Amino acid sequence: MRERNAIASSMEAVIRMEREAADATELLEMAEADGDTGLMAEAMAALQALVAEGKHREIESLLSGEADGLDCFVEINAGAGGTEAQDWAEMILRMYTRWAEKRGFKTTIMEESEGEQAGIKSVTIQMTGQAAYGWMKTEAGVHRLVRISPFDSQARRQTSFASVWVYPVVDDSIEIEINPADLRVDTYRASGAGGQHVNKTESAIRITHIPSGIVVACQTDRSQHRNRATAMGMLKARMYEAELQRREAASNTIEAAKTDIGWGHQIRNYVLAPYQLVKDLRTGVEKGNPDAVLDGELDDFMAAALAARAGATRSTASAQAQ
Repeated sequence: MRERNAIASSMEAVIRMEREAADATELLEMAEADGDTGLMAEAMAALQALVAEGKHREIESLLSGEADGLDCFVEINAGAGGTEAQDWAEMILRMYTRWAEKRGFKTTIMEESEGEQAGIKSVTIQMTGQAAYGWMKTEAGVHRLVRISPFDSQARRQTSFASVWVYPVVDDSIEIEINPADLRVDTYRASGAGGQHVNKTESAIRITHIPSGIVVACQTDRSQHRNRATAMGMLKARMYEAELQRREAASNTIEAAKTDIGWGHQIRNYVLAPYQLVKDLRTGVEKGNPDAVLDGELDDFMAAALAARAGATRSTASAQAQ
């Protein structure tokens, strides 16, 4: 039903755009014949809006991967650097939360480890919305920030790193077999807001898949049983994403980029001083307004990354055919 609704929505959008384009073109011809400049401006504005929507729909057509239509988990980890890196991780969390809000997506914090002075050491959120994984998978990698440190009394320039990894939420149509003997389950007290019950009982769950070394945690619910069920879903998502990455190994280098949260592994630079620039190192896309990017204006970066991935996939398929 999810797939059917997505296809029906796309078809309806194309039919509507064709109708609106025909109406706007007819209106423009009438305005030119009558010399009505006001009507001409109205028709041109309608056509320009359709061009913008067409570009957006073209990008959406690239979301054709096996898991692209699913919701996702987004995991953010601060790199080395203490408070600086932890503050940067919190800034990235806000950036993705703002991007999700603008798209009408829902975000839920599943697990969070706060920094000692400011920011966060790590956080995992669930993002729910149409093709959330398809869009967010382009953000997986290491993000580098350069700025004048607000935590340095001498106002020196600092470089910070944080990693972002994205996993699809596995639904009932995807079967992932996990041997219970391969799991180590730990309970601990949840941290952060939540009242006395959450903070004084061991309701939080951490599950380690011993063969792969994958670790997931959940503390979002007061019930240990519900947290365990959610954590198992997160573990299945991680294992499914690992399988997808193995399948795509010929056309992307995401796994290679996961070796370290530091120099030489970043996918994007955010420079706030001495100049203002955000540059994606994979696609070359640049934005001179970091404040807008950090406020969730990420569509251009995502679109370019999706196009690059689609091009790499086609090139690999062509080479294999030859």
